[in-house]
Amino acid sequence: MAPPGVIQELTPVPDAFVPIIKLELSGISIDLIFARLELPSVPPNLTLKDTSILRGLEERDLRSLNGTRVTDEILELVPQQKTFRTALRAIKLWAQRRAIYANIMGFPGGVAWAMLVARVCQLYPHATGSVIIAKFFFIISTWSWPQPILLKNIEDGPLHVRVWNPSLYTGDKFHLMPIITPAYPSMCATHNITMSTKTIILRELKRGREITDKIFMGQLQWKDLFTKHTFFSDGYKYYLSVIASSRTQEAQHIWSGLVESKVRTLVASLETQDSIAVARPFNKGFERVHHCRDEDEIDAALNGDLKYQATDVKTETTDAVKDPKHAAAAQGDADGMAMPNGDGGPITNGNDKHTIYTTTYYVGLEIAQGKFLKKRYRQTLTMNRCKKT
Repeated sequence: MAPPGVIQELTPVPDAFVPIIKLELSGISIDLIFARLELPSVPPNLTLKDTSILRGLEERDLRSLNGTRVTDEILELVPQQKTFRTALRAIKLWAQRRAIYANIMGFPGGVAWAMLVARVCQLYPHATGSVIIAKFFFIISTWSWPQPILLKNIEDGPLHVRVWNPSLYTGDKFHLMPIITPAYPSMCATHNITMSTKTIILRELKRGREITDKIFMGQLQWKDLFTKHTFFSDGYKYYLSVIASSRTQEAQHIWSGLVESKVRTLVASLETQDSIAVARPFNKGFERVHHCRDEDEIDAALNGDLKYQATDVKTETTDAVKDPKHAAAAQGDADGMAMPNGDGGPITNGNDKHTIYTTTYYVGLEIAQGKFLKKRYRQTLTMNRCKKT
């Protein structure tokens, strides 16, 4: 396999469309990406490091190419790639187990975690993977946020595009935990982080630091670091559920993604309430199928009742399903998508079964000390329903 970002098995293509095949970072493959370059032809030895190839690109193409360019830069900037890969696999596993891995929900995504690990590798160029993991928790948990984390100095380039600069752009000043991508044009990979998700991230980093300290003292084992989260068991007293529902599966893929993209906005709104100290979104949704006989049963399913859930269909999480339309809508790229008709048709008699598709997102609520959740919140926050019919 060629190095990441190098074009493989090229055949002539019109309008200089560039396929980027099998990009990998720490063993994780990235799907096919296409971008239209402003070039008369695509040479076989083309790499993506040259910033001049970015000229004339539309924003979507620029973002696609920049994701690959960031991957290339990260691998070039770490002193030992093998150590970096080992440590990154561990940190990603830890973040997934602790449910703090989801850029859309306001947590760092895969690239952000990779840049954090890469920065620690730069600070300790000769350390082993286990030492990098321990240093990771110490350094990141004590970092002076919002001081940004950079792998190299921010570069200027040939394009008239926005580059992360809090002294120039007011919006950049409000990034709570800025982690800046190394490839031009540099962007903040963690602009979605809210006050609540920052609180949760710092808690988990502190927990990781305490556990790794005890591991090196022989008091705990590495498996203790990767213990699963307790979000649904004893994490919170109050929960808010947001249900996206449709009567057809095709409509549900897009509608649930659109709803997912708004959960972070809901969390930011909840944070403004005096009685709510932390509003923590769970990092994935739960997709369910329900079989209903009449409109009353449908209405109950739409309101979160699991009595009519199909017993022959397994509940899946949105990250496991990996539907491309859902992912595109959740990332805000659904502008060009046509929303399918979500009306499955009326139920004619009580013997027919109608299938209802729901995706539920959960937000755990911590009440501020000395405050009480107002009665109207206790009533309305039990269920916040969004439906598409």
